[in-house]
Amino acid sequence: MTKVVGVRFKPAGKVYDFNAGAFVLKMGDPVIVETEQGLGLGVVAVDPIHRDAAPTDRPLKKVFRLATENDFEQREKNIEIEKQAYAFCQQCIARLSIQMHLFTVESTFDANKLTFFFTAEGRVDFRELVKMLVKEFRIRIEMRQVGIRNQAKMCGGMGRCGRELCCSSFLEKFEPVSIRMAKEQGLSLNPTKISGQCGRLMCCLTYENATYHELKSTFPKIGRMVNTPEGKAKVIRHNIICNRIAVRTEDNREIEFNLDDLPPKPQSKPRNLDN
Repeated sequence: MTKVVGVRFKPAGKVYDFNAGAFVLKMGDPVIVETEQGLGLGVVAVDPIHRDAAPTDRPLKKVFRLATENDFEQREKNIEIEKQAYAFCQQCIARLSIQMHLFTVESTFDANKLTFFFTAEGRVDFRELVKMLVKEFRIRIEMRQVGIRNQAKMCGGMGRCGRELCCSSFLEKFEPVSIRMAKEQGLSLNPTKISGQCGRLMCCLTYENATYHELKSTFPKIGRMVNTPEGKAKVIRHNIICNRIAVRTEDNREIEFNLDDLPPKPQSKPRNLDN
């Protein structure tokens, strides 16, 4: 049985499992852990639990130790290195006239590798750029092209709701978003109103989509004729949240009814299977 703890390296990053060993840890504790890139500084996001390891499970990396003041000083030094690397790389990109948008640089905790994150329209030949970076910093260099949504997650910002972007504050992964979700919720289909800072459809369209879909299943479809207290009428609009529908009567009046006020739908007669 292994004591497993969940560790997060970024505020809204993925939670990774580590072997806590004999350490007594709680949520929020800063720790130094073993990763594939070497040692890393993270924060406990999930309290330790005892778990049986399946025979096919890979051995978990271990928590190396609790973080100290020196570790936070090392992180501050890494931030300075990242700023210098970003400025130098921007100069190199301009000198080489490469069509790419560099937006951040990340250093490993032990400062033996720099990762440069960028976006671009297509494939980019950055071989000369890497040579210049290696010559300047004398450490391992990795160039990583990511999508526009990942850029928003890493850079952060404010959404049109006035709050911090969901992807940079709590979303661990992106869910598929479609224009159909906006239609289901009766939202404007104007791209400027349903797109986020990244220019893609807002992730929050997924939050209430299942609820709207469930509630909408109880409503008569738009265009269907229904019985109302005013007689037969055609459904022209739904108000899902208020549980109301708008109809147009046969004498061309537009009226709103509560869904519960409509006469119940007549049940079909059971078929006689003996004939």
